[in-house]
Amino acid sequence: MADDRTLVADGLRNARDLGGLPRRSGGTTPRGRYFRSESVDRLTERGWDAVRDAGIRTVVDLRTPEERAQDTNDRPEWLTTVAVDHDDLQDTAFWSGYWSNGLVGTPLYYGPHLDRKPERTAAALAALARAAPGGAMFHCAGGRDRTGIVALVLLALADVEPQAIVDDYLRTLQVSNDLFAAMGVQGQEARIQALCAEHGTTVADAFRAVVADFDADRFAARSGLDADHLEALRTFRAPVT
Repeated sequence: MADDRTLVADGLRNARDLGGLPRRSGGTTPRGRYFRSESVDRLTERGWDAVRDAGIRTVVDLRTPEERAQDTNDRPEWLTTVAVDHDDLQDTAFWSGYWSNGLVGTPLYYGPHLDRKPERTAAALAALARAAPGGAMFHCAGGRDRTGIVALVLLALADVEPQAIVDDYLRTLQVSNDLFAAMGVQGQEARIQALCAEHGTTVADAFRAVVADFDADRFAARSGLDADHLEALRTFRAPVT
């Protein structure tokens, strides 16, 4: 684990510990409990060793069943994987507008998704809260959108400073082109930034607005998460230091 929270593992470029972030009430989130990343399917054997050495024993996979079926590499026996389809693409009434205007892949859909489908993010959070002993890492394909939504809510529930939530998200933008290259596709950052500009904002400001508008208490009330789950999430399953 690097000093800057990066999880250094061969095959990952967008993985990090969500511990060590400042809380509004003082202290920081505990390290070694919750991690975020892109898809783990490109991890090498050496990369999996690094994941294990970081204490991670559970992975929550936020991708669709179709995406998961395309994986080509086996995961180690010591790892528990929990699948949570975060998107709910069957809800075409919600997604059709975002497919047509291209805003899928920008923070401009995050708030509406949280408002319409709080149970999807709650399912991912519940899996993190009840994970077996050890660290738990959650991921989608690129570790940006679905992972970004879950990270936003997790950190907000843990009372992390809003700017720290934004800064954590922006770290993904910093490795975006390298990440797309690793996925074997053309970099999308310029296109995503242009889409946000068409709507009078930037990627950073659009995400910042989602953080500012997010009501953690309202989400908790609508999520279906029980008191034990919420406590585990707020404390990162450990006393806050």
